[in-house]
Amino acid sequence: MTGPAGTVVRGADGQARLAFRREFPDPVDEVWAAITDPDRCARWFGHWTGDARPGGTVALTMTSEEDGGGPPSTVRIVTCEPPHRLAVEISEETGAPWELAVVLAPAGDGTVLEFEQVLPAGFSPADAGPGWHWYLDRLAATLSGEPMPDWEATLAATRPHYATG
Repeated sequence: MTGPAGTVVRGADGQARLAFRREFPDPVDEVWAAITDPDRCARWFGHWTGDARPGGTVALTMTSEEDGGGPPSTVRIVTCEPPHRLAVEISEETGAPWELAVVLAPAGDGTVLEFEQVLPAGFSPADAGPGWHWYLDRLAATLSGEPMPDWEATLAATRPHYATG
């Protein structure tokens, strides 16, 4: 694991959010490309096709062995301000869409990534925290050329945090 588990924060609107902060030695443009280029994003998260402009939608197909193989999800692009901010809504078959945001900022020669997911009412951080932790570790592995993290090891390492956090 390359970073801390997520924390629950309250936004100015009072809405609970699951938040992660990660630091990468790579420049902002490189991290942005790993998140937004469809082929590079497929290496650690999922491949997408469609209209990636604000207000547009893309079809996201998860590519990991653990999450891949299902039908594509519809993702609406809420905000896209290259290379610093991306906010999306991923449609769910039942319930509210998942609202996600990534903010990238330079830190010396590297990048600070801040990720947030709005937690719908009644949604436990334990239901998403280990997965986002694992995906952010996969992003780090892709950027560094290291092997992908093991899902079961990530789950075992992060489960206690979300059980008490």
